[in-house]
Amino acid sequence: MHKPVGSAHEQQVSALRTAKNRLEYLTPNDWSLILDKSKPQTFKKGERLVEQGKQTRALYLLGSGKVNISVAGVRIAQIGPGEVCGDMAFLENSVPSATAVADEDVEAYTLEWSSLESLFELFPHLASRFYRSLAVNLSRRLRDQIGAQRSVKQTAVPQREPSGK
Repeated sequence: MHKPVGSAHEQQVSALRTAKNRLEYLTPNDWSLILDKSKPQTFKKGERLVEQGKQTRALYLLGSGKVNISVAGVRIAQIGPGEVCGDMAFLENSVPSATAVADEDVEAYTLEWSSLESLFELFPHLASRFYRSLAVNLSRRLRDQIGAQRSVKQTAVPQREPSGK
């Protein structure tokens, strides 16, 4: 499959490689293999990439734009360029546990699960680096959620007056 060449494509690939929650353990060669198997796709604002409870069998690598993540209609996060969408369903071989909706126009690289699995059979070290990257991202997201919960609890706890006054 021919991939677009030019500054917009290069910026998206750069975002994939440098984002906070990127697939950080992938090598440049890994990226070439993965992007070669991907399909560039555009999502308009309000369009769903992933729907909670509905099987998609695809992962999305965000090249540009923002995506809101919600569970049962409650927004829990927003992800952007360089981040992955649909990773938990992929790891668990299940339906998505959240809905992902484009908050603005989004350029993404769609990876069918079967394409990834074929790559991983051919390149087991790529699989190892890919799964490690996903594990680190999930750990960061969990830590962020825990931190957010602590912040909410700390601001919700009323301050006690010192006794003895």
